[in-house]
Amino acid sequence: MAQHAKARLVEDDLLACAAGEKSALKRIYDAESARMLGVAHRLLKRRALAEEAVQDAFVLIWRHATRFDPQRGAGLTWIYAILRNRSLSILRDEKRTETRDDPIGEFVASDEDDPETVMARLSDAKALHACLETLQADRRGMVLLAFVQGLTHGEIAGKLSMPLGTVKTWIRRSLITLRACLG
Repeated sequence: MAQHAKARLVEDDLLACAAGEKSALKRIYDAESARMLGVAHRLLKRRALAEEAVQDAFVLIWRHATRFDPQRGAGLTWIYAILRNRSLSILRDEKRTETRDDPIGEFVASDEDDPETVMARLSDAKALHACLETLQADRRGMVLLAFVQGLTHGEIAGKLSMPLGTVKTWIRRSLITLRACLG
């Protein structure tokens, strides 16, 4: 009974948020933020990212409270779906950042670089380019979509209308080929 009453209070507060009542958002925050932080932390594995996800989720809850419809689902379910989606977006963004890590900036000369270092970097870039040219065009395209544009395997599969397993396999095999080519 207590759980049902709590769920009803959250739904009432969401409807109040939709009407512009800021104190309703604070009540939701007071009731759910600790649990939401735990859920986000389990998904993201880093407290700072979890806190960011919870904060973003509350901003989205406030902005989109008018979209909540108690006839379509429970308020708590709606809130945690927003949190989960935001956490997954943050996770995707973090993975893209890890894979990218400024691939172009790596080959741009700075004032501190001596000519030998610059030549070595340019040589590495040329070697990578030559090895990429050895891949079949469609597979090279997948590697570039993943590591230059930062698309996930799922996004690549959707963009190319291909099965996800095929995309994963081709990218993995292409990376093995590139690794062997680069020595």
